[in-house]
Amino acid sequence: MGGKGADRVATRRALLGAGVALLARPALAQTGRPVTVIVPYTPGAPPDVVGRMLAEGLSRRLGQPFVVDNRAGASGNIGSAAVSRAAPDGTTLLVQTNTLAMNASLFQNLPYDPVTGFEPVIEIGTVGFALMLHPSAGATAAEFIARARARPGQLNYGSPGIGTPHHLAMELLKQQAGIDVAHIPYRGLAGATTDLLAGEVVAMFMSAGGAAELARGGRVRLAAVASPARLPTLPDTPTLAEAGLPATDMGGWYGLFAPHGTPAALVARLNAAANEVLATPETAAALAAYGTTPVGGPPERLRDLVAADMAKWAAVVRTARIPAE
Repeated sequence: MGGKGADRVATRRALLGAGVALLARPALAQTGRPVTVIVPYTPGAPPDVVGRMLAEGLSRRLGQPFVVDNRAGASGNIGSAAVSRAAPDGTTLLVQTNTLAMNASLFQNLPYDPVTGFEPVIEIGTVGFALMLHPSAGATAAEFIARARARPGQLNYGSPGIGTPHHLAMELLKQQAGIDVAHIPYRGLAGATTDLLAGEVVAMFMSAGGAAELARGGRVRLAAVASPARLPTLPDTPTLAEAGLPATDMGGWYGLFAPHGTPAALVARLNAAANEVLATPETAAALAAYGTTPVGGPPERLRDLVAADMAKWAAVVRTARIPAE
């Protein structure tokens, strides 16, 4: 009897411990209340697609609805500001890009602080950037740089708009290579791409995935990738460093953020679930279709990335004398 009694006591203690652990497990939201994932860009845009992939995976793992809310406008500031003001209770999250760090130097009265205004949750993934050239500008980065040096101010490049990652990447290349190439801003990527194909602009940065697809037509050249090492998805494409420039990463990233003050336990639970989502082959394949490589890791990785990017792009904006809005 003593042995059976001891077993029963041990069982009750184990059940009690499990119950306490369950009660201590932080809830992301009240029962039945969905978690809103704000994506500050239009539906169908790459950040929206990435955000929906992550939201779906988190919903499956955490057992509650995750709903994407697109709040586009002002280079992502409208949606980012909404999350910075939201209650820090796990019911509102933000999927943002490296534009979050760039905006700190591009707007005079930013309604949030990119570092202190949020609790970083996880770096979702990185997006490689590639230098695209019209054949009239050369076939390689070295040829483009040589022609630009020989004809200062006579060549031009396109971008989806002033202050976009595509714009700042080319300004960084100009500073590193010591060349003068005129900027032609467009209202979106489609117009800039059309004019690149037509030779109205002769150079442009774009995501590596989009660049590879565009180059298949043969009307433009995929000259180089703007990353410290060659991209696994484009192993035959040289880096800008191979053309003699510093080994700088000009690409982008996606990150998941919560409002400042969100309890560490909630952030940790979200981080763990998001890491599980990013580790699945299905997610890796889906992200690869949009030129994105899953990263994951602890929240601190994303915090350090934002701070480093703010400093890097602030120097580019200052040197290029891009006026703040």
